[in-house]
Formats: sequence, structure tokens, C-alpha cells
Amino acid sequence: MAQFDLSIQPRFNETDGLGHINNTVIPVWFEAAREPIFAIFNPELDLNKWNLIVAGFTIAFTAPTFYGKPVEVITRISRIGNSSFEVLQQSFQADKMTAEAKTTLVHYDYQTEKSVAIPADIRELLGSYLTA
Repeated sequence: MAQFDLSIQPRFNETDGLGHINNTVIPVWFEAAREPIFAIFNPELDLNKWNLIVAGFTIAFTAPTFYGKPVEVITRISRIGNSSFEVLQQSFQADKMTAEAKTTLVHYDYQTEKSVAIPADIRELLGSYLTA
């Protein structure tokens, strides 16, 4: 099963008073790890031609993430609909899952303010990252 991988080195300023990476940081990492998906829809990542919008996001923190050890973010597609799809992401530190998120993205036309069907070629490419 294909996936996108991003390695992140946690920064000291992302650490909270308990010595963990702050829970507000991991969603930012997950957004950075979605960049290859953004490029499927908008290869130049041109904000003037942006065509995705976040419709929903959930996250579960399964273990603390700490400063000083790299974090691997794995990104896959968990559902493909007509105009929307769901991204499944997990973060791992020292082979232990620390968070899991699901983000619903919609193929969107900002000028008409309406969702747009995902084209067949993009649907096929997304399908290669679909979880079983």
C-alpha cells in the first residue's frame, strides 16, 4: 500500500511545560505532510488556483511525543467520495504511534463557492494511496 512519509525533528519551542510536544503542534505537522496530496490537485501549489478546502478534522493523541527524537508522519487516503475524500495520518516516534488524525478535504471552486467532482485521473491517483 502506497503512502506519503514525512520525517520531522521536533523543535525545542514546540515543547510544553510537561516536556511533551504541545498538542497544537501535531495538527500543523499533519498539514505539512498533506502537501503531496495538495500537489496532486494543484501541482504548482499556486494559492491563486487553490482547489481544496478542509471540511473536518479529528485527532486522537495515543501517546506523548517528545523533543529530541524524530517523528515519522505517514499519510494515506481512507475514503474517496464524489467531491470529497478522507486523509488518514499517523505520527510515530521510536516506532510508537503518538497520534492519528482523519481530515476530510473537498475539491472546491472558491469562485462559485461550491464543491466540484474529483476528476477521474486524480481519483485514480488518490486510489493508489487508499488504505485497505
